[in-house]
Amino acid sequence: MKLKPAISPFLFFVIFFPVVTAFSAPVEAVYISYFIENGSPLDWEVKDTGEIEIQLLYDHERNSPNRACIHWNFQVEAEQGSTQVLILKGFENIWNGQPGSAIEDETSCYISSDGESWKGIDTEKLSEGELKIVLEMESSSMQVARLQPYRISDLDKLYARLENNPLAEIIPIGRTVCGQELKVIRAGRTDATHSVVIRARAHPWEPGGNWVVEGLINGLVEQAEGGKYLEKYCLYILPMANMDGVLYGRTRFNARGMDLNRKWDKSPDPELSPENHAFESFLQSLIDAGSRPDLAIDFHNDASGGVHISRPEGVDLDKYLEKMKIFENLLRANTCFTEKVTGGEFRNPGSFGEGLLERFGIDASIFELNANWIAGLSKQPEARDWIRMGENLNKVFYLYFQDDIQR
Repeated sequence: MKLKPAISPFLFFVIFFPVVTAFSAPVEAVYISYFIENGSPLDWEVKDTGEIEIQLLYDHERNSPNRACIHWNFQVEAEQGSTQVLILKGFENIWNGQPGSAIEDETSCYISSDGESWKGIDTEKLSEGELKIVLEMESSSMQVARLQPYRISDLDKLYARLENNPLAEIIPIGRTVCGQELKVIRAGRTDATHSVVIRARAHPWEPGGNWVVEGLINGLVEQAEGGKYLEKYCLYILPMANMDGVLYGRTRFNARGMDLNRKWDKSPDPELSPENHAFESFLQSLIDAGSRPDLAIDFHNDASGGVHISRPEGVDLDKYLEKMKIFENLLRANTCFTEKVTGGEFRNPGSFGEGLLERFGIDASIFELNANWIAGLSKQPEARDWIRMGENLNKVFYLYFQDDIQR
């Protein structure tokens, strides 16, 4: 006997078609991913206008209302040849308890189709908390970053390049909060007359100092012209102080919410700031061995550039200020540096610069590299510009020590 169907094909279509179509909604043509090296955590959605709204996530300081968000590094996947409008949000930072924006009218941004070759593009500040980026999809996958990234993989390449160089040494000094190994690079000879301590990347969003470090090392131990410098000075470089922040795409603080450019007026807490504790212990070992550094520089990025001269209280500053004036003049004569040198009217209590001068008697300062514009070159900064500055800094150090001004 032939059985009749329980429901006619027509009724099946009428009843179930809405369900089928509900699960067949159009797939978005755009996808945003931050699962890339040094990628910044974010939320995103495509608005009805077609614009892509990207909410960056704040980095919070421990035991304070301070928060920071200025790092972005993410990947856009969309049709090649299309134009994507990105609206980045979340720049209402708080610093020293006061609200403020992390973006300027000419905030720089960089794009790459392969993560290696980068170029700068224009941005538009819509408000204190919003930045507009118009992205031309030169390929189906484009990376968008605040500055040309310098990642842990780039640092590993530097270590590998120096591994068999007789003029370099990689010195493990401790570990980060998350267990990454911190290493100091000695570049030059230990019997040099003078030594310079360099630190970079205390704040994860600021890769400029890493590129300067590359140039310094290139000029001192990897190129023939560096030979004349070797008798005068040796470099001790912590190239990436906040490795955890770089790994996880954060902006300012370490993995326990500490600012590694603060609290240098006292010994660092080994639990909350193991990165600073490790570096200070290494510094103390140099001093105990009779090799107190003559000069210290902490490299950063900001929106204006400049060198912050230390002015801690209770320190005889006359000789220090005299030497810093010589250093400033050499910078202006031999590099693209043109920005303002601050001191006297500007203090940065507890910073790396003030702490090392006050507690260890080392002539120290903070060197801010303008993230938006190199006035001396009249252009947006590129990695090669900062590498060149590092190469030229070798001459600055050589001339600085040439007249034995330390006496």
